[in-house]
Amino acid sequence: MTEYERRLIDLLISTHPAWRYEEHDLPGPPRSWAVRYHPLRPDQRAAGTRDVRGRTTLHRLACALAHHDEILHRSRH
Repeated sequence: MTEYERRLIDLLISTHPAWRYEEHDLPGPPRSWAVRYHPLRPDQRAAGTRDVRGRTTLHRLACALAHHDEILHRSRH
C-alpha cells in the first residue's frame, strides 16, 4: 500500500466511521471495499443505499461513499 493510499484510508475512517475498509489484491475489480458495521434499515435500502460498496480504487470508493451519504441525508427529510 502506498503512502497516498494509507492517508486516504485514514481520511475515510475519520470521515465515514460507520464502515470497515478492506483491500483485496485479487485479479479483477473491485479491489477496495467498504462494509458497514451495522446493517441499514429497510427504508434506507429502499432509498438506494447498500451495506457493502466495492470500487476499483480508493478514490472511487471515497466518491461512492460521499454519494451514499447524500442519499442517506436526503432520505431523512
